[in-house]
Amino acid sequence: MPASLHAIHNSAPWFFPLLAGVGGACIGSFLNVCILRIPTGESIVRPRSHCRSCGAAIAWYDNIPVLSWFILRGRARCCGKPFSFRYPLIEALTAALFVACWLVFAQGQASPAKALCGMVFVGALICAAFIDIDHFKIPDAFTIGLAALGIVLSVLVPSLHGQANPHAIFAVNALRSGLLALEGMLIGSALLLWIALVAETLLRKEAMGFGDVTFLGAIGAFCGWQGAVTAIFGGAILGTVWIAGLAVFGKVARKKIVMKPMEPGDAPAELGMSAHVPFGPMLAAGALIYFLWLHGRVDAWFANFARVIWQ
Repeated sequence: MPASLHAIHNSAPWFFPLLAGVGGACIGSFLNVCILRIPTGESIVRPRSHCRSCGAAIAWYDNIPVLSWFILRGRARCCGKPFSFRYPLIEALTAALFVACWLVFAQGQASPAKALCGMVFVGALICAAFIDIDHFKIPDAFTIGLAALGIVLSVLVPSLHGQANPHAIFAVNALRSGLLALEGMLIGSALLLWIALVAETLLRKEAMGFGDVTFLGAIGAFCGWQGAVTAIFGGAILGTVWIAGLAVFGKVARKKIVMKPMEPGDAPAELGMSAHVPFGPMLAAGALIYFLWLHGRVDAWFANFARVIWQ
């Protein structure tokens, strides 16, 4: 951490986490706009934020991240129609994950630049996950575009892939980091593509969309191949637990659990083998768990496994 930032951290250790949280909540408000508008091809800049029910412009004091929903009790001031709790949820989630990025990566010998890259990654994952939930697709901006951005940031911020050797010149660290990002992108997307092809052959139906494949490539560009592999299997575990939980809830509550149809106009499908479940949110959750908390343990496990295999 640079000396000036270190001095601020020592005198007011709460300042940067608070800044990350407030900034994250504001970014989360913008992510809500992106999640709504990008899939429909609308501009994310104009028009300004407006009520989805009556179209009236939203005043700044009714657009305060997280707080406005509670102040307005979940109803628009202009027309009184309710608006979703998902808005403050995304804002609060983004704020919490931004704080986590700062606390994990910007302390001690770690890099504030890596924390900022992590915040970019977090924002993209949140957008991709919720768009996939709504539309069963992930836009190219959060797959191919995010992968390209991951490679560029890896070159500019070598610490993103742990290549911050103070005894090597920057160009060497940057080259190594960029190659690790490229390796992660290629291995991650190729692995999921083969899993999808095998699953499609066995199940005789499309197992996952190509957007999931390129999305995992983007995850690999930020997390390396270890993070991509963790996202696949961690996402599968999380998805299994979530679906099993829904099934148990349906049995206990004696309710039929129906899933959102993949195509507009299709009838909702009951929870089961015929139901379509977006895999993007599971991949995003698995990637976040690795990136923020499990990267050290997972990388050490893979390194030990490789030593055992090749000795």
